[in-house]
Amino acid sequence: MLAPTEALEHLTERLADAIARLPLARRDGLASLVLELPRVPPLAPTLGGPQFQFAHRDHKRLHAGYGVAAEWRAAGPARLATLREQARRLRSEWHQIDVDETGLQGFAMLGFAASPLAPAKGAEPDEPPNALLWVPELALHGHDDQGALVLTTRLPATGDALLARWRGWLERLAPALADPQPPTTRAPVALARCDNAPDVAGWERLVEAALAEIAAGRLAKAVVSRRLRVAAADPFDLDRLMSALGELFPSCQLVHLRRDETSFVAATPERLLTQRGDEVEVDAIAGTVARAADPGRDAALAEALLASTKDRHEHDLVIEAVREALGHCADEIRVPPSPTIMQLRNAQHLWSPVRARLHPDSDVFRLAELLHPTPATNGEPRAAASAWLREAEPFERGWYTGAAGIVAPDLTGELWVLLRCARLREATADLYAGAGIVAGSDPLCEWQETEDKLAAMLTALRFA
Repeated sequence: MLAPTEALEHLTERLADAIARLPLARRDGLASLVLELPRVPPLAPTLGGPQFQFAHRDHKRLHAGYGVAAEWRAAGPARLATLREQARRLRSEWHQIDVDETGLQGFAMLGFAASPLAPAKGAEPDEPPNALLWVPELALHGHDDQGALVLTTRLPATGDALLARWRGWLERLAPALADPQPPTTRAPVALARCDNAPDVAGWERLVEAALAEIAAGRLAKAVVSRRLRVAAADPFDLDRLMSALGELFPSCQLVHLRRDETSFVAATPERLLTQRGDEVEVDAIAGTVARAADPGRDAALAEALLASTKDRHEHDLVIEAVREALGHCADEIRVPPSPTIMQLRNAQHLWSPVRARLHPDSDVFRLAELLHPTPATNGEPRAAASAWLREAEPFERGWYTGAAGIVAPDLTGELWVLLRCARLREATADLYAGAGIVAGSDPLCEWQETEDKLAAMLTALRFA
């Protein structure tokens, strides 16, 4: 195992030779160096400044980025179309040198808020941009046992300045790459509940209002949400939090986005989409029940969920919305004959992976535009549910129920719905959870469902 100083020198020596191969004199575009790494940590360390990571422990995948080589922002109904045009231009202007022939490559982060519209109730401080396409200056790409370091610059650039800047990044990262150690654990801490928006009484009124819209035929489903604010005695440690989430929810996608002094963290079970070539897969998830410690009781809850008319109806609404969206850009849409149970540590859901073959010129931007927001996070009909929720909910969702993920230079990639979320600033965290309301929903049962969902992040925060 290399010591941190040895790892740094080894990478720096290779870096100096490789920079000479980049087209630094070009007048526009990006250039990336891809260097093989013998080891990539399962979670990326937290460094100062802008950063993101997407990590999945069960799948042994990591995409992390630090700093900003290039970024584009957009807002409004055409936000994804605007970013798509930027990405299409970038595709022909992104020069990548895979020094060690790893087959891996640089990537961008795409993320966006739940609504494309400006906040109606006031945005939170340090809220991320409404929609963001972000190419990091330093990236880690890990898949199974293969790993790469990707360094990216805008063009034109000078070799000496680039070497100095990239060496600075390596000095900060090398210790974690040379000898990655899990964060030190600590005893669970107490969290004080500071605010519920809405409180229980307000939640009952919100659900009853949604049921009235459904009874009147204006909505088939509305996904109402709540925000819980908690505080700890000391600032949360992001490395400990991500480690705890990985231990508690190894089958979920872990997300960390940090721009200024605020971090957005999620442990989400739901993909918006995965595109590989001309194939796409979408998670249809709706219908939820809690877990039970007793195996027999747990199995009985799962069987009751599969047999529930109310939950199957809610699930079918999501499937039909996915089918309708993919019908605009795909053929051979394949839906399982019946859902299966997705079991997480604190909840179990009805899950149907929907697959299809895409038409030419389809990409993650177009797919996201068609699929988001889903009935699992918004409601149905989509436009009517969005408009009603914008007026009815007592807070702005921000990036909660938005989506984020990784985009490759060819505009394929993977996006995840931002659920099981927390927005953290020092020792305060805002947690979010929602429940799908359809005919027959009971307000107090739906409140308990949100409590079950909030328990995921609350448990991890106690160890952060």
